Amino acid sequence: MSESSAEAVEAVASAAATAASAAAGGTWRRAGVAGAAIGVVAAGAAAGVAIERLTVGRGMRRKARLALDSTGPYGTLRGTPGKAYADDGTELYYEVDDIEPEAGLAPRRRRLFGRKSPAPVTVVFSHGYCLNQDSWHFQRAALRGVVRTVHWDQRSHGRSGRGQAVDGAPVTIDQLGRDLKAVIDAAVPEGPIVLVGHSMGGMTVMALAAHYPDLIRERVVAVALVGTSSGRLGEVNFGLPVAGVNVVRRVLPGVLRALGQQAALVERGRRATADLFAGIIKRYSFASRDVDPAVERFAERMIEGTPIDVVAEFYPAFTEHDKTEALAEFAELPVLVLAGVQDLVTPSEHSEAIADLLPDAELVLVPDAGHLVMLEHPEVVTDRLADLLTRAGAVPTGATVSGYGSASSTVRPG
Repeated sequence: MSESSAEAVEAVASAAATAASAAAGGTWRRAGVAGAAIGVVAAGAAAGVAIERLTVGRGMRRKARLALDSTGPYGTLRGTPGKAYADDGTELYYEVDDIEPEAGLAPRRRRLFGRKSPAPVTVVFSHGYCLNQDSWHFQRAALRGVVRTVHWDQRSHGRSGRGQAVDGAPVTIDQLGRDLKAVIDAAVPEGPIVLVGHSMGGMTVMALAAHYPDLIRERVVAVALVGTSSGRLGEVNFGLPVAGVNVVRRVLPGVLRALGQQAALVERGRRATADLFAGIIKRYSFASRDVDPAVERFAERMIEGTPIDVVAEFYPAFTEHDKTEALAEFAELPVLVLAGVQDLVTPSEHSEAIADLLPDAELVLVPDAGHLVMLEHPEVVTDRLADLLTRAGAVPTGATVSGYGSASSTVRPG
């Protein structure tokens, strides 16, 4: 680490500790400083971004955030709401966007006994860790009226119910696969399905395949895996030097566990250190320099909205995740594997490893893109997804998607 970077880290850590101390008493002070220290280590090169934010007045930053929250169009799309129930009773919230009759786009025709027309293809979107269904905003806007879609919030995220840990055990990716099956049963009881998953959502899709291979063979017609991994996430270095990685791996699980046990106090301190964490979120979400500030704030708001005890409960699932064998269930299907080249959370090498096991899959690596590639470069993700849907027969050949816009700060979406 350079001298200037070290000074930035020291300054940010000092500011975070001061804010945490002011937020609450001794318990949060200890946990908050530890959490902030881990955050600073995880930030790495983002320390410069964080220290830059500290040079701007706090009041100005707060006003800017409020302005972006009120004017940004992202996350405002809503569909017909529904509820499914997981095998442990957790309520899972989903929304359906149906095909608009006036769109004039008929679903693919196929001969079925006793029916004049088949059930339409439904695209089911699964979001990632610390996000919610709105993370697919651009793709949802583009596909509205063209194809039937289902967007759902994973347990303990968004509008879904808080999953209940059994005997303090963390959630598992296998449980998320069973949750997805419950959503499909409720929202897509019949007809062909296209599965789309980002990050943890892609792992959820793999877990569904592992537990319900018959469903994949009988009803799934295509799969898109975006910025995800089939395993070996414990080896990810998050763009840090070896020493930093070792520290994070050694202490982060314990710190998250401690913070999760003091959720109310942590959330108060988390708000106090919002500027520090905004820099970290930007660093690990995007790689481009010209992302629309409203998009950055939208991602920040989703991540901030995930309670710290949920963050802690889900984290261990990723080091345990290994669904490499389940990928074989997708071998006969059209598959899109897409990732940002500069993704520090699920590096693009993990997508390449998936594509190696699915030689007929389309592999798309997006330059100048980070983990939230579907928000950072929505036009690329939407175009490749539209092509996948056409190949799978989910939309007629020649159908067009429109209105997906751009996340560039110089081109605002309509």
